[in-house]
Amino acid sequence: MIAKHLITDGVLPLRTSDTARTALSWMEDLRVMHVPIVNESRFLGLLSEFDIYDFNQLDEPIGSHNLSLNNPYVYEYQHIFDALKVMDDFKLSLIPVLDEHQNYLGCITLQSLLEHFAQAYALAEPGGVIVLEMPAISYMLSEIARLVEDNDAKILSVFTRSDEDSSLLQVSLKVNKINIEPILQTFNRFQYQIVAFYSENSDQDDMRDRYESLMKYLNI
Repeated sequence: MIAKHLITDGVLPLRTSDTARTALSWMEDLRVMHVPIVNESRFLGLLSEFDIYDFNQLDEPIGSHNLSLNNPYVYEYQHIFDALKVMDDFKLSLIPVLDEHQNYLGCITLQSLLEHFAQAYALAEPGGVIVLEMPAISYMLSEIARLVEDNDAKILSVFTRSDEDSSLLQVSLKVNKINIEPILQTFNRFQYQIVAFYSENSDQDDMRDRYESLMKYLNI
């Protein structure tokens, strides 16, 4: 998925002749903290809520003030991961999307990104979540997938997170089975470190009790 496919129609850009008061009202209506400023089709910069609070006169045109954010944007052909990174780096509520000639095409909101990831990574699909921890050098998705599939299950999505203070890697798996106890049993048998697990048909405390009882039974 590339940036141009996630452009939203709900946010219109401001012009340099619009006032800071208009910009603030616009942000409140749209529930965002940033709005793009465009001259015809040319992207000029991104106005933040903090910029407005620094203005002395809310009724002056925004074009007469300097912007604290003038470069955060992505090109239409960039992957949405690039958009997410820029938004995280600058703590943005939206990110402008430009063509190769720096013309403004629209923007991607944080809300539209969240909706996309929820759909793309099967977050709404029924199933369970298992979080494993392992040395980064030991991570092999093909081996993890094989163990899951040996239990007649499928991995719907995978997220990884590295620990800056160690060489450990956390791997979060969304699987298509609500009853994940057999999968937990398999991971335990292959000496994977299970740090958390969640299932839709029971709370984690109850499930952990049943899991620990199962492990004690297997170790007898």
